[in-house]
Amino acid sequence: MKTVTDTAHCDDLMKALETFRDCGPLIGRWGTELARRLGTGSRLLVAGNGGSAAQAQHLTAELVGRYRDDRPPFSAVALHADTSSTTAIANDYGVQEVFARQTAAHGRPGDVLMLLSTSGASANLLSAADRAHRLGMTVWALTGRAPNPLQLGADEALCVDAPVSATVQELHLVAVHMLCEAFDRAVERGEADRGTGARVDGDARGRPRARARTLGRPVDGTPATRGEEQA
Repeated sequence: MKTVTDTAHCDDLMKALETFRDCGPLIGRWGTELARRLGTGSRLLVAGNGGSAAQAQHLTAELVGRYRDDRPPFSAVALHADTSSTTAIANDYGVQEVFARQTAAHGRPGDVLMLLSTSGASANLLSAADRAHRLGMTVWALTGRAPNPLQLGADEALCVDAPVSATVQELHLVAVHMLCEAFDRAVERGEADRGTGARVDGDARGRPRARARTLGRPVDGTPATRGEEQA
């Protein structure tokens, strides 16, 4: 039986963190792109379930408030935080629609939808990603092990290679803080003042070509190990 002095949790986190370092360039690019878009009037919509909802709301708090130094506020909305809308939509349309319908209401071409999920298989997040693409939005995802449905349905994804949901969520928080640091550096450089909000490297529909940063596992269609809840 494990005791309170057992360090297995810390060991799992340290192991996953070793490969997580590889995601630095991706997060840095996201931060710069987000500064450009939000600086020209686009907005960030974010959503997650359970612990991932808390991580998503953490991100919006840092952007609307501040991360470290004072700077202007930027538009970032946590869809799950509107309890009246989420419960009304769940009651009238079903839980699968709670984020998709809000995305349709608030999303515009050029906006970014960021979805957080340890399993990458939550139906309400997959529906939101699909709705966002129909609107001309860009979808980024933070997930657990790849391949997973959300990673495959996003324009870009950061996939944490860890077998335990808690470890995935902890590294998602690291990613949130790194994203905020990259965002603030881009704002300081003036990226938020000269961004165009336009997509680049897109396909025929204007969507960016899908890419994924998978930490420690190839994206080859091999089934992922699932010992975690859909969150």
